[in-house]
Amino acid sequence: MKTRFKDEVLWHLPLLAAVFFQLWPLIFMASTSLKDLDQIFISTLNPLPLPPTLDNYRAIIGNFPILTYVFNTFVIAFFVTLLKIGTSILAAFAFVYYDFKGKEQIFNGMLLTFFIPITVVLMPNYLFLSKLDLLNTSIGVILPQMADGMGIFLMRQTIRSIPKALLEAAILEGAGAITVLRRVVLPLIRPTAIAMTIFFFINSWNEYFWPLLVLQDKENYTLPLALQMFISAEGGSEWGIAMAVAMLTSLPPLLLYLLCQKYILSTFMQSGVKG
Repeated sequence: MKTRFKDEVLWHLPLLAAVFFQLWPLIFMASTSLKDLDQIFISTLNPLPLPPTLDNYRAIIGNFPILTYVFNTFVIAFFVTLLKIGTSILAAFAFVYYDFKGKEQIFNGMLLTFFIPITVVLMPNYLFLSKLDLLNTSIGVILPQMADGMGIFLMRQTIRSIPKALLEAAILEGAGAITVLRRVVLPLIRPTAIAMTIFFFINSWNEYFWPLLVLQDKENYTLPLALQMFISAEGGSEWGIAMAVAMLTSLPPLLLYLLCQKYILSTFMQSGVKG
Protein backbone atom coordinates (compact mmCIF):
# COMPACT_ATOMS: atom_id res chain seq x y z
CA MET A 1 0.00 0.00 0.00
CA LYS A 2 2.80 2.40 0.91
CA THR A 3 4.65 1.60 -2.31
CA ARG A 4 1.50 2.25 -4.35
CA PHE A 5 0.91 5.56 -2.57
CA LYS A 6 4.51 6.58 -3.18
CA ASP A 7 4.21 5.71 -6.88
CA GLU A 8 1.04 7.82 -7.20
CA VAL A 9 2.76 10.76 -5.52
CA LEU A 10 5.74 10.47 -7.86
CA TRP A 11 3.42 10.43 -10.84
CA HIS A 12 1.37 13.40 -9.65
CA LEU A 13 4.29 15.68 -8.78
CA PRO A 14 5.32 16.27 -12.42
CA LEU A 15 1.66 16.80 -13.34
CA LEU A 16 1.20 19.36 -10.57
CA ALA A 17 4.37 21.15 -11.67
CA ALA A 18 3.11 21.22 -15.27
CA VAL A 19 -0.26 22.61 -14.14
CA PHE A 20 1.48 25.29 -12.09
CA PHE A 21 3.62 26.45 -15.03
CA GLN A 22 0.53 26.52 -17.25
CA LEU A 23 -1.51 28.55 -14.76
CA TRP A 24 1.25 30.88 -13.58
CA PRO A 25 0.84 33.43 -16.44
CA LEU A 26 -2.87 33.73 -15.61
CA ILE A 27 -2.15 34.08 -11.89
CA PHE A 28 0.54 36.68 -12.60
CA MET A 29 -1.80 38.63 -14.90
CA ALA A 30 -4.67 38.68 -12.40
CA SER A 31 -2.38 39.54 -9.49
CA THR A 32 -0.57 42.35 -11.30
CA SER A 33 -3.87 43.90 -12.41
CA LEU A 34 -4.77 44.33 -8.71
CA LYS A 35 -1.47 45.95 -7.68
CA ASP A 36 -0.35 49.55 -7.76
CA LEU A 37 2.90 50.48 -9.50
CA ASP A 38 4.98 50.36 -6.32
CA GLN A 39 3.84 46.82 -5.50
CA ILE A 40 4.53 45.66 -9.05
CA PHE A 41 8.19 46.67 -8.96
CA ILE A 42 8.83 45.76 -5.31
CA SER A 43 7.08 42.35 -5.26
CA THR A 44 6.82 41.39 -8.92
CA LEU A 45 6.59 37.63 -8.38
CA ASN A 46 4.41 37.77 -5.27
CA PRO A 47 0.99 36.44 -6.37
CA LEU A 48 -0.82 38.14 -3.48
CA PRO A 49 -1.56 41.86 -3.95
CA LEU A 50 -1.38 43.46 -0.50
CA PRO A 51 -3.56 45.41 -0.40
CA PRO A 52 -5.47 44.79 -3.67
CA THR A 53 -6.62 47.83 -5.60
CA LEU A 54 -9.11 48.42 -8.41
CA ASP A 55 -7.43 51.63 -9.56
CA ASN A 56 -6.15 49.99 -12.74
CA TYR A 57 -9.67 48.95 -13.75
CA ARG A 58 -11.04 52.38 -12.90
CA ALA A 59 -8.37 53.96 -15.10
CA ILE A 60 -9.40 51.71 -17.99
CA ILE A 61 -13.09 52.52 -17.66
CA GLY A 62 -12.42 56.24 -17.27
CA ASN A 63 -9.73 56.78 -19.92
CA PHE A 64 -9.99 53.83 -22.25
CA PRO A 65 -12.96 53.15 -24.62
CA ILE A 66 -13.05 49.56 -23.49
CA LEU A 67 -16.76 49.07 -24.23
CA THR A 68 -16.26 50.08 -27.87
CA TYR A 69 -13.49 47.52 -28.29
CA VAL A 70 -15.52 44.84 -26.51
CA PHE A 71 -18.45 45.54 -28.85
CA ASN A 72 -16.24 45.41 -31.97
CA THR A 73 -14.66 42.15 -30.84
CA PHE A 74 -18.00 40.58 -29.97
CA VAL A 75 -19.61 41.50 -33.30
CA ILE A 76 -16.73 40.02 -35.30
CA ALA A 77 -16.49 36.89 -33.12
CA PHE A 78 -20.27 36.36 -33.21
CA PHE A 79 -20.64 36.49 -36.99
CA VAL A 80 -17.44 34.53 -37.66
CA THR A 81 -18.70 31.82 -35.29
CA LEU A 82 -22.19 31.82 -36.82
CA LEU A 83 -20.86 31.48 -40.37
CA LYS A 84 -18.27 28.84 -39.51
CA ILE A 85 -20.65 26.61 -37.59
CA GLY A 86 -23.29 26.96 -40.32
CA THR A 87 -20.95 26.07 -43.17
CA SER A 88 -19.36 23.26 -41.12
CA ILE A 89 -22.70 21.56 -40.46
CA LEU A 90 -23.99 21.95 -44.01
CA ALA A 91 -20.75 20.80 -45.64
CA ALA A 92 -20.36 17.85 -43.27
CA PHE A 93 -23.96 16.77 -43.90
CA ALA A 94 -23.36 16.91 -47.66
CA PHE A 95 -20.11 14.92 -47.44
CA VAL A 96 -21.74 12.15 -45.40
CA TYR A 97 -25.20 11.71 -46.89
CA TYR A 98 -24.87 12.71 -50.52
CA ASP A 99 -23.02 10.89 -53.29
CA PHE A 100 -21.64 13.15 -55.98
CA LYS A 101 -18.75 13.08 -58.38
CA GLY A 102 -15.43 14.05 -56.83
CA LYS A 103 -16.73 13.98 -53.23
CA GLU A 104 -13.63 12.34 -51.78
CA GLN A 105 -11.30 14.54 -53.82
CA ILE A 106 -13.06 17.69 -52.61
CA PHE A 107 -12.95 16.49 -49.01
CA ASN A 108 -9.27 15.58 -49.24
CA GLY A 109 -8.56 18.97 -50.79
CA MET A 110 -10.33 20.59 -47.85
CA LEU A 111 -8.13 18.59 -45.47
CA LEU A 112 -5.04 19.95 -47.22
CA THR A 113 -5.95 23.43 -45.99
CA PHE A 114 -4.76 22.29 -42.53
CA PHE A 115 -1.19 22.37 -43.84
CA ILE A 116 -1.30 25.77 -45.52
CA PRO A 117 0.27 28.48 -43.30
CA ILE A 118 -1.97 31.46 -42.65
CA THR A 119 0.74 33.77 -43.97
CA VAL A 120 0.35 32.24 -47.44
CA VAL A 121 -3.26 33.38 -47.84
CA LEU A 122 -2.94 36.78 -46.15
CA MET A 123 -1.87 38.67 -49.25
CA PRO A 124 -4.50 37.16 -51.62
CA ASN A 125 -7.24 37.84 -49.07
CA TYR A 126 -5.99 41.37 -48.51
CA LEU A 127 -5.93 42.16 -52.24
CA PHE A 128 -9.38 40.62 -52.68
CA LEU A 129 -10.85 42.77 -49.91
CA SER A 130 -9.10 45.82 -51.33
CA LYS A 131 -10.83 45.24 -54.68
CA LEU A 132 -14.16 44.98 -52.85
CA ASP A 133 -13.41 48.15 -50.85
CA LEU A 134 -13.90 46.25 -47.57
CA LEU A 135 -10.65 47.17 -45.84
CA ASN A 136 -10.98 48.85 -42.44
CA THR A 137 -14.42 47.24 -41.91
CA SER A 138 -15.71 44.44 -39.73
CA ILE A 139 -17.03 42.69 -42.84
CA GLY A 140 -13.49 42.62 -44.19
CA VAL A 141 -12.35 40.74 -41.08
CA ILE A 142 -15.31 38.35 -41.19
CA LEU A 143 -15.56 37.50 -44.91
CA PRO A 144 -12.39 35.35 -45.35
CA GLN A 145 -13.35 33.31 -42.26
CA MET A 146 -16.70 32.00 -43.45
CA ALA A 147 -15.57 28.35 -43.45
CA ASP A 148 -13.16 26.24 -41.45
CA GLY A 149 -11.62 22.96 -42.56
CA MET A 150 -11.20 21.65 -39.02
CA GLY A 151 -14.84 22.38 -38.24
CA ILE A 152 -16.03 20.54 -41.36
CA PHE A 153 -13.81 17.57 -40.52
CA LEU A 154 -14.97 17.28 -36.90
CA MET A 155 -18.64 17.72 -37.79
CA ARG A 156 -18.30 15.10 -40.52
CA GLN A 157 -16.81 12.64 -38.03
CA THR A 158 -19.70 13.26 -35.64
CA ILE A 159 -22.42 12.92 -38.28
CA ARG A 160 -20.86 9.68 -39.54
CA SER A 161 -21.40 8.17 -36.09
CA ILE A 162 -25.20 8.55 -36.45
CA PRO A 163 -26.83 5.23 -37.43
CA LYS A 164 -28.04 5.47 -41.01
CA ALA A 165 -31.16 3.55 -40.04
CA LEU A 166 -32.44 6.71 -38.38
CA LEU A 167 -32.05 8.68 -41.57
CA GLU A 168 -33.49 5.93 -43.71
CA ALA A 169 -36.54 5.78 -41.45
CA ALA A 170 -37.02 9.54 -41.80
CA ILE A 171 -36.66 9.31 -45.59
CA LEU A 172 -39.24 6.50 -45.73
CA GLU A 173 -41.61 8.79 -43.86
CA GLY A 174 -41.24 11.30 -46.67
CA ALA A 175 -38.89 13.73 -44.96
CA GLY A 176 -36.73 15.89 -47.23
CA ALA A 177 -33.06 16.69 -46.75
CA ILE A 178 -33.73 19.87 -44.75
CA THR A 179 -36.19 18.07 -42.49
CA VAL A 180 -33.74 15.23 -41.89
CA LEU A 181 -31.01 17.71 -41.03
CA ARG A 182 -33.22 19.76 -38.75
CA ARG A 183 -35.24 17.02 -37.02
CA VAL A 184 -32.80 14.11 -36.90
CA VAL A 185 -29.18 15.23 -37.34
CA LEU A 186 -29.06 18.52 -35.43
CA PRO A 187 -30.47 17.16 -32.13
CA LEU A 188 -27.92 14.33 -32.19
CA ILE A 189 -24.89 16.50 -32.95
CA ARG A 190 -25.82 19.29 -30.54
CA PRO A 191 -22.92 18.66 -28.08
CA THR A 192 -20.38 18.77 -30.90
CA ALA A 193 -22.01 21.87 -32.39
CA ILE A 194 -21.83 23.60 -28.99
CA ALA A 195 -18.19 22.65 -28.59
CA MET A 196 -17.25 23.89 -32.06
CA THR A 197 -19.21 27.11 -31.47
CA ILE A 198 -17.18 27.82 -28.34
CA PHE A 199 -13.96 26.85 -30.12
CA PHE A 200 -14.66 29.18 -33.05
CA PHE A 201 -15.72 32.03 -30.78
CA ILE A 202 -12.59 31.82 -28.62
CA ASN A 203 -10.30 31.71 -31.67
CA SER A 204 -12.01 34.69 -33.25
CA TRP A 205 -12.05 36.66 -29.98
CA ASN A 206 -8.30 36.19 -29.54
CA GLU A 207 -7.32 36.75 -33.17
CA TYR A 208 -4.70 39.45 -33.64
CA PHE A 209 -2.81 39.34 -36.92
CA TRP A 210 -5.64 39.38 -39.49
CA PRO A 211 -7.57 42.25 -37.82
CA LEU A 212 -4.27 44.13 -37.51
CA LEU A 213 -3.84 43.86 -41.27
CA VAL A 214 -7.41 44.85 -42.17
CA LEU A 215 -8.43 47.42 -39.54
CA GLN A 216 -6.82 50.85 -39.62
CA ASP A 217 -8.97 53.26 -37.59
CA LYS A 218 -8.66 52.94 -33.82
CA GLU A 219 -12.42 53.08 -33.30
CA ASN A 220 -12.71 49.81 -35.28
CA TYR A 221 -10.06 47.97 -33.26
CA THR A 222 -10.70 44.70 -31.47
CA LEU A 223 -9.50 44.04 -27.92
CA PRO A 224 -6.18 42.34 -28.86
CA LEU A 225 -5.31 45.29 -31.11
CA ALA A 226 -6.36 47.80 -28.46
CA LEU A 227 -4.21 46.02 -25.87
CA GLN A 228 -1.13 46.21 -28.09
CA MET A 229 -1.87 49.85 -28.94
CA PHE A 230 -2.16 50.72 -25.27
CA ILE A 231 1.07 48.95 -24.32
CA SER A 232 2.94 50.71 -27.13
CA ALA A 233 1.50 54.11 -26.22
CA GLU A 234 2.46 53.73 -22.56
CA GLY A 235 5.96 52.58 -23.41
CA GLY A 236 5.45 49.38 -21.42
CA SER A 237 5.66 51.20 -18.06
CA GLU A 238 2.04 50.89 -16.87
CA TRP A 239 2.10 47.19 -16.12
CA GLY A 240 -0.93 47.24 -13.85
CA ILE A 241 -3.21 48.88 -16.39
CA ALA A 242 -1.84 46.70 -19.19
CA MET A 243 -2.53 43.55 -17.15
CA ALA A 244 -6.02 44.81 -16.33
CA VAL A 245 -6.76 45.23 -20.06
CA ALA A 246 -5.30 41.78 -20.72
CA MET A 247 -7.48 40.35 -17.95
CA LEU A 248 -10.63 41.85 -19.44
CA THR A 249 -9.59 40.57 -22.86
CA SER A 250 -8.99 37.00 -21.76
CA LEU A 251 -11.82 36.64 -19.24
CA PRO A 252 -14.78 35.98 -21.62
CA PRO A 253 -13.13 33.15 -23.63
CA LEU A 254 -11.67 31.69 -20.44
CA LEU A 255 -15.09 31.53 -18.79
CA LEU A 256 -16.64 30.04 -21.94
CA TYR A 257 -14.03 27.32 -22.03
CA LEU A 258 -14.43 26.48 -18.33
CA LEU A 259 -18.20 26.23 -18.71
CA CYS A 260 -18.13 24.13 -21.87
CA GLN A 261 -14.87 22.19 -21.63
CA LYS A 262 -16.63 18.81 -21.45
CA TYR A 263 -18.19 19.41 -24.88
CA ILE A 264 -14.84 20.44 -26.37
CA LEU A 265 -12.97 17.43 -24.98
CA SER A 266 -15.66 14.95 -26.01
CA THR A 267 -15.69 16.37 -29.54
CA PHE A 268 -11.99 15.76 -30.10
CA MET A 269 -12.28 12.29 -28.57
CA GLN A 270 -15.18 11.37 -30.89
CA SER A 271 -13.31 12.58 -33.97
CA GLY A 272 -11.47 9.27 -34.11
CA VAL A 273 -14.56 7.05 -33.92
CA LYS A 274 -14.79 6.75 -37.72
CA GLY A 275 -12.08 7.65 -40.16
